[in-house]
Amino acid sequence: MKKLLWIYAILIATFILYVVQYHTREVSSRAGGAHDGLRGEIGEKYVMVTFQSGMEYWKSSLKGFEDAAQALNVSVEYRGATQYDVHEQITVLEQVIAKKPEGIALSAIDPVRLTAAINKAVDAGIPVVLFDSGAPESRALSFLSTDNYNAGVTAARKMAELLGGQGEAAVVTLPGQLNHDERKQGFIDTLHKEYPQIRLQSVKDGRGDRIYSKLAAADILKEFPEVDGIFATEANGGVGVGEAVQEAEAAGKVKIIGFDTDKDTLDMVKKGAISATLAQGTWNMGYWSLQFLFHQHHGLAGPGGGTKAAASSLPRNVDTGITVVTGDNVEQFYAK
Repeated sequence: MKKLLWIYAILIATFILYVVQYHTREVSSRAGGAHDGLRGEIGEKYVMVTFQSGMEYWKSSLKGFEDAAQALNVSVEYRGATQYDVHEQITVLEQVIAKKPEGIALSAIDPVRLTAAINKAVDAGIPVVLFDSGAPESRALSFLSTDNYNAGVTAARKMAELLGGQGEAAVVTLPGQLNHDERKQGFIDTLHKEYPQIRLQSVKDGRGDRIYSKLAAADILKEFPEVDGIFATEANGGVGVGEAVQEAEAAGKVKIIGFDTDKDTLDMVKKGAISATLAQGTWNMGYWSLQFLFHQHHGLAGPGGGTKAAASSLPRNVDTGITVVTGDNVEQFYAK
């Protein structure tokens, strides 16, 4: 009897040991699969290309790009034209293409003149994703950005709120760059359709520059001394307009809506020199640009993989969102 009990005990212990070992293997396998399933090689390189590369504006997009790289175990590089110069950006993009990275995330300074270089990258087998400023006729895979027309609509409605639905308005913008053209048009169309008692008096070129935008705003204030509100379609413009209004001793009278959340803009919102600014989802642009490029490079973006947009299931357009920033919530948008 004792011998039989020992045999039962050995069998039970053996079974328990088998169950524990099997469960351990299963957990280890699942953990390993989750860890290894979406991981690249550190030798894989993806490049972000912008213009006016020293601008604070790009920091959030680059941070998203770098965060995605860390999650995916790949390498990234940041390149860009130092000036607002389409020829310089084309040269930089050509240099990046020659190094044959696994993918390129590009903010296009010009929607037409960058198209040939973008298509050259695609033809060379390099996936390209556009962010922030697009080139719709190119063969880039996707475009991740603010819905810029809708951002202009939002700006117009906020301006109408600030002006009580009537008065005179103006715009300082950057003509020829698609995202700024769309913001301007959304603003103008909405004033015409929804707020006929707000007259658009002037649209000036601020050249994407603080000083030129300040001069443009000063001209508006001289030409239309009754102007009540100015919408600036980019960050440098908002700060320049704010300085012009302060120097004209019209702070408080002239409402300003800016764009983006660089520190100078946020500081002006905080002290009331700028009434509101529009915050873009710039971190999302960088993060998902790299995720899209990685998925395309690894053949995870649709049947057949490849680098052509037609062979990809990636969405062609992604709206990364917009938030209205005022004195009430400005503290949330300072870099931590």
